Amino acid sequence: MTTNRTISRTWIHGLAATAFLAVSVHSLPLGAQGVTDQEAVDRIVGSEVHEEEVRTDSGDDRVIIAIENLSENIDIIRKLTTLDRVDIIYMPDSSRAEGGPPAKIATKLTEHSETVDNLRRELEGNALLYHAINSKNVLIQDVLAIEFDGEKNLVIFAAAKPAQ
Repeated sequence: MTTNRTISRTWIHGLAATAFLAVSVHSLPLGAQGVTDQEAVDRIVGSEVHEEEVRTDSGDDRVIIAIENLSENIDIIRKLTTLDRVDIIYMPDSSRAEGGPPAKIATKLTEHSETVDNLRRELEGNALLYHAINSKNVLIQDVLAIEFDGEKNLVIFAAAKPAQ
């Protein structure tokens, strides 16, 4: 038969063990590196990440073609484990702060909204690509489309401004 005193001691010992563990863990150095550290990004991504900024009007047709080809490219993203290079093309005049993409791109995004949503889910689920994008402070929801430049080079179009 268990007494109140035994339950009380068990509870106190559990509380003390929890407090000890919390203090011990707090004093340990953190092993994880943030993805803002370029060396950590290079190790995780394993490929070069380049950035370029373009005005929307000079990249409209290219983005529209990339949106139209998303279905084929999503299958590749799903299986992707290595890349030689990732290019992020910023389209700052398409950012939400600037009113969003121009009508031609916005229409194409609406037509292919399910595919664009699938792309963004696949990018979130692929550690390599997620960290490449996140390391440049691009939000997944700002990715408009992707295209492959060869087998091992990926181009990501983002309605965002480069980080300052």
